[in-house]
Amino acid sequence: AFAFDFTTKGILQDALRKNERWRLADPEGRPPGTMGLWPSRAVTILDNHDTGSTQNHWPFPSKNIQEGYAYILTHPGTPCVFYDHLYSAYPSGERSLDSLRKERSSRKLRKPIHDLIELRSKHGIHARSSVKILEATGDLYAAVVDDKLVVKLGPAEWDPQAKGIQLGGGKQPKLAVTGFQFSVWEAADA
Repeated sequence: AFAFDFTTKGILQDALRKNERWRLADPEGRPPGTMGLWPSRAVTILDNHDTGSTQNHWPFPSKNIQEGYAYILTHPGTPCVFYDHLYSAYPSGERSLDSLRKERSSRKLRKPIHDLIELRSKHGIHARSSVKILEATGDLYAAVVDDKLVVKLGPAEWDPQAKGIQLGGGKQPKLAVTGFQFSVWEAADA
């Protein structure tokens, strides 16, 4: 059986909203929540119909949605993309000012989400992928996933090549996907 990883959702949204990315490493150096303890059973999410959307009980911070997807789509667990983040919240044709804002916002999210999904698939990142957290401070989170990807979250300047990081087989990382407060690198010949 699988479970929605609400612990990771809560820690991730607080870490990004409050600039406390140190929360993304537990005391043993693993990702927090079910993702870190039992990733093969974790369904990772940013929002669903209860937390976001029209109910809005516990929404992920809108300015950090790209950064949040960079995390869950490159890390272990089974990521679930929220429909409203890809498509207009009101596909029925409603054209209120609010629905138009949501539609514009979802269009801005589609490309980075799509690119991150493609990268996950290309490199075979899966529910049991390994994570080596390199740094977790207030404004920076950096990790190597399966020795295939390097992930950086946060506003801090950081470059894996400047840190001498190499991926599997001694390959140099090259930038693959970037967006608001995130970058993901893959092996240079990938």
